[in-house]
Amino acid sequence: MNPPAMNPIDMTIAGLRAAYAAGTTPEAVIDAVFRRLAEIDDPGIFISTLPRGAVAAHVARLEPADFEAKPLWGVPFAIKDNIDLAGLPTTAACPAFAYEPAESADAVRRLIDAGAIPIGKTNLDQFATGLVGVRTPWPIPRNAADPALVPGGSSSGSAVAVAHGIVAF
Repeated sequence: MNPPAMNPIDMTIAGLRAAYAAGTTPEAVIDAVFRRLAEIDDPGIFISTLPRGAVAAHVARLEPADFEAKPLWGVPFAIKDNIDLAGLPTTAACPAFAYEPAESADAVRRLIDAGAIPIGKTNLDQFATGLVGVRTPWPIPRNAADPALVPGGSSSGSAVAVAHGIVAF
């Protein structure tokens, strides 16, 4: 199997700001996010993702770029699935615990208010109580550096998403 193609957009905050300064649009960044996710083809990274239309709605709410007023303008991010994002269930990697939050957690709302674009909810050790990222009923995220190694930490899905350049944080 060939490794996935490199993402042409540097999914770091500095890389995204440079891309935006060079004329890249948030729509192009979101296309790159979903393309990269498909290239990686690891069903263990995200427990759920927002539908593209919902992500597009977040992009549509962005005002013109203003990194002073919105320091995370156009930056895609992932949310560990023990933190609420309105529109997606929170499971803490336990299907029996799953619930639909009426609103996003304050931290998530603040990120969105700062211009960041939510992509979805990442896998984790169930209830965030493990150390290596493999205690989940969902597929285990594959370590980005070496799939033969555990993904590490209770934030395994988030770490793998960032390591693969799918999201900035």
